[in-house]
This record gives sequence, structure tokens and C-alpha cells, in this order.
Amino acid sequence: MTNPDLPQTDVDEARLEGMLDRLSMLRGWSRATRCSYRSDLLHAHRFFRQQDSDIFHASHGDVLDYLAALMREGMSQATIRRRRSALATWFSFLLEQGERTDHPAHHLPSMRKSRPLPKLMSERDVEALLNAPDVTQPTGLRDRCMLELLYATGLRVSELVGLRLASVDRAAGLLRVIGKGDKERLVPFGEEAAGWLDTWLEVRPRQPLSMFLFPGRQGQAMTRQNFWLRIRHYAQCAGIRPLPSPHTLRHAFATHLLGHGADLRVVQMLLGHANVTTTEIYTHVARARLHDLVNRNHPLGG
Repeated sequence: MTNPDLPQTDVDEARLEGMLDRLSMLRGWSRATRCSYRSDLLHAHRFFRQQDSDIFHASHGDVLDYLAALMREGMSQATIRRRRSALATWFSFLLEQGERTDHPAHHLPSMRKSRPLPKLMSERDVEALLNAPDVTQPTGLRDRCMLELLYATGLRVSELVGLRLASVDRAAGLLRVIGKGDKERLVPFGEEAAGWLDTWLEVRPRQPLSMFLFPGRQGQAMTRQNFWLRIRHYAQCAGIRPLPSPHTLRHAFATHLLGHGADLRVVQMLLGHANVTTTEIYTHVARARLHDLVNRNHPLGG
């Protein structure tokens, strides 16, 4: 039962939170995904309230006005598409729950999707980055092992820092990875990464007792932000410009595999992409690299 003493906007937001909890549970969302949907839906709800509506009763016209307002504010196409998608998911849920009989986010004008190509990182730059940590020190050895595994497997940084000791099947050369949506996949790693992993396991601190392969403070998992700062530090030490993004080694893994003849479906499986269209962007990267090589090296190139 709602509290009659609360302002209507607070009542609506409390109701939104409760329904979002149920939607998150039904869809098996991660905490981060739920937070993203919450932010987007609250933003839309507050806009609708200014138009004398709300997130539960908005009309098709209200949704069009909202998207137009986002465009006028100069929001990126990616942000507008994400918020539009969040509304579509929300109204589909209301329809399933019998809260509505229509879907106001259907039949919206199409938006051209333009995905920027991932930043290229050459094999030479990857080698320089891998060689940057001081492996005579335990911290440097840990970081070298983490970098080697990132490049050898294409893991997301969040997946890497969340690896547990039990995730490693050293005999089979496999990692058991929990990816987006708590989906599990087995990812192979090569001999080079295996060698660094063996060396790390020999010196890995036993205390405090930790289940994580790369424990941070007090045996907890290292944060992805912490490891990302270390990647930037090593990139600066190696003189790599522009500085890599958190996904740069993942992009390099995929691009270099395809460049050496790997099958796109195999790369999709290794990256944990649900749809091969997500992986196809790397074929564009590989083609862009080939064009650049021809233009720079051919006698008649640009």
C-alpha cells in the first residue's frame, strides 16, 4: 500500500522501483544493468511528469516529445538509443503485466545506428605494453600476468578481476568465465599466458586467504577501475599514444585474431557476444587496417 502522505512523484518513483526489481529478477539482469535502466527510466519519468503524465501512462506522443527533447539537448545518438531501448523494454513489461493495453514505444521513427570503430592497437604496441611491468616485483609480475591473460583471451576487465582460483583449469588451458547476464563460457589461453600464470601462482600471496586469482586489498577482488589505472600507467611508460581504453586489449585480441585468419564465429564465442553482428565490427577494423597498409606502402597509394 502506498503512503498517502508522500508527494505523488515519490509514490510513482517508489512504484517504479518495485516494478523494476521484478523486471530485473525476471530478466536476470546484473546489478549494473538494473542501475542503468533505473537511471534511464527515472530520467524519462521526470520528463513525463513535467508534461502532466508519468512513466506508467505516457502516450506515443509523450515518447516522441521525450526523444525530441533529448536531441535538442545535444545528447549522443548512443545515449538516445539506449534510453529509447529502456522505454521499449519497460512498456513491453507493463503490457505483459496487464498494466497497459498498448505499447507507446512501438512504431517510432528509425534512428540510423553509427557505431564508432574500436581504437586500433598494433601488435608492436601490445608487445610494448606487455613488457612494461617490472616483473622482478610481485605487483609487476601480477600485472604482467593479468595483461597477458587479457590479450590471450579477450576477456573484459571486469571478467578478469573477477576470476577465481577455481576458474583456472591449468591442465586443459581453460578459464571458466562468468560474463554478462551471468552467462558462463570456457575460454582457452595459450602457452605464453600459461607460463606467466604458473609464475604468478608460485608467488601469489597466500594470506589473507582469498578465492580470487588476483586478490586486491584484504583478499577482495581488485576493482576494474584500479586495474584500468594500472593499464594507463604502463601505456604511458611504454610511450603508447593515444592511451588505451579499458577495452583496448579486448579489441586487439579480436582484431589480431581476425587479421591472422580466425573465423568470425570462433571470435564471437571467445568474446562471449550473444549475436555475431556485435563481433562483425572487428571485420571493419581489419579491413580499415588493410586499406591503411596499402595506402602507406603501395607505390601508388594515397
